[in-house]
Amino acid sequence: MPEAFKINGPVRLKGEITPQGAKNEALQVVSAVLLTPHTVRLENVPAINDVLMLIEILRNLGVQITKVDNNTYEFSAANIDIGYLESPEFLKQGGSLRGSVMIMGPLLARFGKTVIPKPGGDKIGRRRMDTHFEGIEKLGARFHYDPHAHVFHVDGSKLTGTYILLDEPSVTGTANITMAAVLAKGATTIYNAACEPYNQQLCNMLVSMGARMEGIGTNRLTIHGVESLGGCTHRCLPDMIEIGSFMGMAAMTASQLRIKNVRYDMLGNIPGVFKKLGINFWLEDDDILVDQRDVCQISNFIDGSILTVSDGPWPLFTPDLISIALVTAIQAKGNVLIHQKMFESRLFFVDNLIDMGAQIILNDPHRATVMGLGRSQGLRGITMRSPDIRAGVALLIAAMSAHGESTIQNIVQIDRGYENIDTRLNALGAGIVRC
Repeated sequence: MPEAFKINGPVRLKGEITPQGAKNEALQVVSAVLLTPHTVRLENVPAINDVLMLIEILRNLGVQITKVDNNTYEFSAANIDIGYLESPEFLKQGGSLRGSVMIMGPLLARFGKTVIPKPGGDKIGRRRMDTHFEGIEKLGARFHYDPHAHVFHVDGSKLTGTYILLDEPSVTGTANITMAAVLAKGATTIYNAACEPYNQQLCNMLVSMGARMEGIGTNRLTIHGVESLGGCTHRCLPDMIEIGSFMGMAAMTASQLRIKNVRYDMLGNIPGVFKKLGINFWLEDDDILVDQRDVCQISNFIDGSILTVSDGPWPLFTPDLISIALVTAIQAKGNVLIHQKMFESRLFFVDNLIDMGAQIILNDPHRATVMGLGRSQGLRGITMRSPDIRAGVALLIAAMSAHGESTIQNIVQIDRGYENIDTRLNALGAGIVRC
């Protein structure tokens, strides 16, 4: 199986590209099909490894799945084999996919029990599950951890609505608790809830299935439990992380690019941050047009101090684009402090960028200072390894702007989050070889 990309740079891209469906939304709404025995049709589902692995887990659980086209599926979860959760095959599948934890809430809500393997995923630092577990425990579930098998056995046979104050506005934690609460007895209030577009989409989907809730799009979500849910048709948003990645890619390669159908109203602070990094773009209908600009000028704060780009809960800048913002700044003019607050290992990939010739100081595990080169000198191609999804694409962006051949290994990480990224970028002139 191919495990590397080879890129000969520098390249300039030109044309238009349509973002895939949102990965983080798809993992939620695919899991939500377990809440009903009726048919659920999901459209604009990205054909990426993480989502396809979750769909395969559902298939093995007994969900009848019809693939309408490459990005559209119909699910019928009328006959679920709960016993499959005890199988070695599920424990291996679920343990290798962090997104598998998203089936916990739906299975507890509908069947009253589940098994959760200790999840895998990106190696970007500690990603604790406390918010999921504590919230669902408050609904009445009981957890038992088997240290030998590394699995959690969960009894949720008597879920009851309650008041839940989340210790952090976790996107997946909010989604899991919401799905557990929709069929619980009584009303549940989730305070400090995540209100990302992914959560809004999940809630709107659940409402279309017959759920009752208020506060969608706010940090206080009230869910009134119902007896059962029906089917629906739901379409995933375009992936905001891909949109941001393409904006950074266009700037780094001094390219002109049209990004199609972006749902600009759901991008939060992403356009504003990239504008501060000097990217020149405008909106035409619902397309973002990035203008070709040889050198982007990084803004300072009003008092003249160095710009800081940091991540935060919606609608602030998403953590998944911190790596892209960092690499975008390399060939801009000016300085910027990149502050990744959530994960203590996500910035370690900058060692590769420094080897390529970037001027970056890694201040600590959470902060890096980028001194923009302003294209006064080019990057050089090297061999590197993708540590996680977002860093992998940041390295790909750097390689496309570098002089000479670059090799990116462990591209399975990139494929987890970006659908056919090499084919789609090659249509714009990228010249990426999968090998």
